Amino acid sequence: GTGGIFYTQPTEDFSRPGRMWWSVPAGQEIFHTWQELTTVHHEGAPGHHLQIGLALMEPNLNSWRRNACWNSGHGEGWALYAEALMAELGYMDDPGYRMGLLDSQRLRAARVVVDIGLHLGKKMPDGSGIWDKAHMKSFMRENTAMDDANLAFEVNRYLGWPGQAPSYAIGERLWHKTRDDAVAQGMTPREFHSEALALGSIPMSILRETILD
Repeated sequence: GTGGIFYTQPTEDFSRPGRMWWSVPAGQEIFHTWQELTTVHHEGAPGHHLQIGLALMEPNLNSWRRNACWNSGHGEGWALYAEALMAELGYMDDPGYRMGLLDSQRLRAARVVVDIGLHLGKKMPDGSGIWDKAHMKSFMRENTAMDDANLAFEVNRYLGWPGQAPSYAIGERLWHKTRDDAVAQGMTPREFHSEALALGSIPMSILRETILD
């Protein structure tokens, strides 16, 4: 592969399981465990694996909503929220794993800056010109902990995928806000998670309308 870590969902009958993949670019030989655990929570459980698996098992959803519908703010927002949720539950108390969680959050924040700067043609912070690929790469190098091969993958990814990076951060914020509002109305976090994930991947505005009074 060229880079990135991703999840592929199971078939509807679960004859093929869901899997998490490390798409390793040529030359990458070292993996740091302190960085990887939070990504496992994002792509695996309670991230995409739990989210997509529950939707596939939900009898009240039609086949398209179980298998194919994907709203990025909902899906990637949930996975990023899942990383923070595992920290809340005490699974990221080790200082190294906590650093990995913070490193992940730093990457997601940096990608929002890059996406807005590049695709909206914003001026660079020092006012010297407009965001371009070179500045994008130097900004990512200064604000993330990635090797050059994965950095190149991230730069190319967001050169050609405007709006996808902010969906992580905005979606995570809306998951937190919706949970807080649901708990304020009397739901437990567990009840909120169960009811929300049973709806499948939907726009966060519809999730709020459905869950909240």
